[in-house]
Amino acid sequence: MDQLSFAEAEYTSKRRKTRRERFLEEMDRLLPWERLEAKVRSHYHRNKTGRRPYPLEVMLRIHCLQLFYNLSDPLMEDSLYEIESMRRFAKLRLRDRIPDETTILNFRHLLEKHGLGRALLDEINAHLASKGCKLSEGTIVDATLISAPSSMKNREGKRDGEMHQTKKGNRWYFGMKLHIGADAQSGLVHSAVGTAANVHDVTVAFRLLHGREKRVHGDAGYMGIHKREEHRGRDVEWHIAVRPGRRRAMEAGSKELAAEKAKASVRAKVEHPFYWVKAIFGYRKVRYRGIQKNMNRLYLLLGFANLMRSRKLLPAG
Repeated sequence: MDQLSFAEAEYTSKRRKTRRERFLEEMDRLLPWERLEAKVRSHYHRNKTGRRPYPLEVMLRIHCLQLFYNLSDPLMEDSLYEIESMRRFAKLRLRDRIPDETTILNFRHLLEKHGLGRALLDEINAHLASKGCKLSEGTIVDATLISAPSSMKNREGKRDGEMHQTKKGNRWYFGMKLHIGADAQSGLVHSAVGTAANVHDVTVAFRLLHGREKRVHGDAGYMGIHKREEHRGRDVEWHIAVRPGRRRAMEAGSKELAAEKAKASVRAKVEHPFYWVKAIFGYRKVRYRGIQKNMNRLYLLLGFANLMRSRKLLPAG
């Protein structure tokens, strides 16, 4: 066994675990590493000449760390040098060769090039399905805005051409919109689509349905969805909320109001993935230019949210 450095020895003998350590230990247990590595391995080519590449396991773990804490490539490199719990999660020692920011960047570009974010989300969902977390007969559709920098102080002197502005309430927002389809029973996300912020929710809804649902739930933004051509012949029950003004006009204790409250109690599950993505993982603003680059990251964040939501159902160890 290799001798521990002084820093590693002090870390091992400390009295309590931090919240970061507990979180990383839980994610290490929850993530189906073998399945995820198998999905990436065919694209992770080994160099025939030059310096020996880092193991795929190490780079995938570093990528996950970067997403957990919404770190830039340089800050991810610094964190690996400074934080022992992150090194342990990444299967690295301080005496090892730590990946630099360019290596971290190149691995992220590899995932983006082959669109592996969506594939990794599907692998996480397949893993959860094998543990009994299967899709029910209902889907909840919803969307959330993710802002983008509106400043034009960049190399091109202009804003991101794929983003757009939209008005919500009395405020204007510039950025993209994340649309998701979540299971009505478990709240697990099975579908996701990214668009510019000004794309209406109802026009994207058909891409969020897996085709086997018998019920579809949505807020008032999806009113009239059953009349659209892409849903013609779809045999489902549509549970769409009424406009807020109409709901406020309903009498207290009426059957109509009780029905709206029942719809809202089901739709509430769809807010949990947004909470994890934006509040816990800190992705309130896009990090990259272009919708697909950001979606490649968001797919995996949604996969993490699914794991955390179903963690009590997964076996320990």
